[in-house]
Amino acid sequence: MCRLCRKGHFFMLKIAVYGKGGIGKSTVTANLAAAFSLLGKRVIQIGCDPKADSTINLLGGQPLRSVMAYMREENREPEHLDEISREGFGGVLCIETGGPTPGLGCAGRGIIATFQLLEELQLFETHAPDVVLYDVLGDVVCGGFAAPIREGYAEDILIVTSGEKMALYAADNINRAVQNFEDRGYAKVFGVVLNHRNVTGENEKVQAFAEQAGVPIVGEIPRSDEITCCEDQGMTVIEGAPDAPVSRCFLELAQKLLKRETVQ
Repeated sequence: MCRLCRKGHFFMLKIAVYGKGGIGKSTVTANLAAAFSLLGKRVIQIGCDPKADSTINLLGGQPLRSVMAYMREENREPEHLDEISREGFGGVLCIETGGPTPGLGCAGRGIIATFQLLEELQLFETHAPDVVLYDVLGDVVCGGFAAPIREGYAEDILIVTSGEKMALYAADNINRAVQNFEDRGYAKVFGVVLNHRNVTGENEKVQAFAEQAGVPIVGEIPRSDEITCCEDQGMTVIEGAPDAPVSRCFLELAQKLLKRETVQ
């Protein structure tokens, strides 16, 4: 049997969310996780950033000790999944890979080591999720940060961007990296999520990028004070303001992803 995430009968969707640092990947990922849970799906979210803050707003604002921190502090590998995971809003199972001590070691290797450990602990066999979301640092798509693409852990890539120059530059790099693996049957870009920053000509800039890259804009997240307010309280906007227009944007994107799966 191949790697655990290739065992497609355990879940419907395997999605990696990439984008420039600070562009809102974790906000998009956590709200998508919450949205999928509201739609009745069993969800796992795996944060793949050394900061280990991907899942904090699913956990009431309480940080989760990362896998790499656990191994450093306990001087051993965890023997049970509950040592490195916690259930958050909607029953979403949260895991953070973390990274090495700042300034020491390679963060990408931490992702690879975590994925191997999760395989040994039979995460997906145990929880049989419908959806797995990976929140991945996307400025540099190399080493462990490319693992969700090239190792079969994810099937679909969402690229989060705004109309800002450096965000679009990173989005282009991510798209090119995914294209480099296309002929090997690895993950493909499902589409771009426009996380609005209200820069001049933002829609036109992102539309031009999407057309040039040959990928659709599959979701738009308006700039919203409700997101900020909810995150200040340690919540996703799906939890804190489920009827808000911005929450409907996340729910519509989740439904679009689910519909894509059912028509395959």
